[in-house]
Amino acid sequence: MYLPSPIVLQNPFPQLDSVEFEDATIDDKDAYLKQLKKWQKKMLQVQQAYFHQKRRAIVVFEGWDASGKGGAIRRITERLDPRGVVVHPISAPTAKEQSKHYLYRFQARLPEAGTIAIFDRSWYGRVLVERIEGFADESEWQRAYQEINEFERSLIDDGARIIKIFMHISPDEQLKRFQERLNNPVKRWKLTTEDIRNRGKWDEYKEATDQMFEYTSTEAAPWQIIPGNHKWFARIEVLKTVVQSLAEGVDIDPPELDPKVTKAAYKALGIRPNGD
Repeated sequence: MYLPSPIVLQNPFPQLDSVEFEDATIDDKDAYLKQLKKWQKKMLQVQQAYFHQKRRAIVVFEGWDASGKGGAIRRITERLDPRGVVVHPISAPTAKEQSKHYLYRFQARLPEAGTIAIFDRSWYGRVLVERIEGFADESEWQRAYQEINEFERSLIDDGARIIKIFMHISPDEQLKRFQERLNNPVKRWKLTTEDIRNRGKWDEYKEATDQMFEYTSTEAAPWQIIPGNHKWFARIEVLKTVVQSLAEGVDIDPPELDPKVTKAAYKALGIRPNGD
C-alpha cells in the first residue's frame, strides 16, 4: 500500500534572532539593477519551464507589516508572463469563508498545472494573527500546525513545489517605514490602524512566529527568513531564493523546437530556424 510521504521537521529550525542585518545590504544602485536583471531573467526561465513541464509552484509570503512583501512580489512578477502567475492578496475571510474550514479559501486558490500561485499572506494566519487576536482558540491554532503540515504534504506528494518566505525587519526599521507611509500621500493608504495595533504586540508575534518555524519548517517545505531592513538586498535575496528553490531538480533549459512547427513554418512562410 502506498502511503503519504513522512513529515520531517527541520532540526535546527529557523529563528528570528539568528538573522543578521548588518551585512544584508546592497549599497550600489547599478549593482542592484544588474542583479535584478539577472535574477528576473532566471525567474522567467523557471516560469517557462514550469509551463512546458506542467508543474505547479506555490510561493508563500509572511512577514512583519511594512517588511517589503509587496515590493518583493512585484520584482518576482514584473518580467513574467501574466497568464502564468497569480498573486493572491489575503485579507480577512468573508462570512461565507468563515462558515467553512479555514483552509477552504486557500484550496480554492491553488495553482493549475503550468502556473505559479503567490500568496501575500496565507494559511499561516491561523497560527499568527488568528492566534494573537483571539480569532482562533488555543485548541484550534495548536492543532493547525499538524493540519498545515498535512495540507502541504498532500500538495507536495501531488507534485507541487512550495516555497515559504518570511520577510524580517527590525522594530526600528518598521517605525521608520510607518513614518514614511504616514507622510507620503502615495503610500499612506498602506498604513492601517491594525498595523499600529499589531506593532504593540511585537513580542507576542515574535514568539508565535518562532513557534511557527519550529512546528512547520519541514525538510520538504522549509521556511526561508529574508533580512529585510535594506530593500534592495531583500528583493534580490527573495528572487534568488525563489529561483534556486524552484529550479532545484528541474530542467529549466528552453525546450527543443517542435519539428511540426519547423516544418509548417518553412512550408507556409519559407522560414527556418537559424543554423538549419
